[in-house]
Amino acid sequence: MTTTHDHQPAVPGYIDNKDAQLKRLRRIEGQVRGLQRMVESDTYCIDILTQVSAATKALEAVALGLLDDHLKHCMVHAAHDPSVDLDAKVGEASAAIARLVRS
Repeated sequence: MTTTHDHQPAVPGYIDNKDAQLKRLRRIEGQVRGLQRMVESDTYCIDILTQVSAATKALEAVALGLLDDHLKHCMVHAAHDPSVDLDAKVGEASAAIARLVRS
C-alpha cells in the first residue's frame, strides 16, 4: 500500500542507501523462498524457526535503517519547512517506532 504525505522532501531519505537496502531486501526474499522450500521438504521445525528468526532480524535491520534515514533526512527537512506540522511529523515517526517495538 502506498500512501502520500504532504510536504515530502523531493527525494526519499533512504536515497543514499537505496542500493544497499535493495540488496538486503533481495537477500531476505531469498531467505523467504528458502523457508518455503524447507516447509515443502518437511524440514525439522526448529531448523525452520531458526531461519525465520534470521529473516525477521534481517527485516528489522532494514526497518531500522529506513527509520534512521527518515529521521536524518525527512524529519530535518520537515523541521526547516515552516508549512509542515512538525508535531504531526513527530507523531508519525513515533507511531512507526512503536510499530517496530511491538513487532
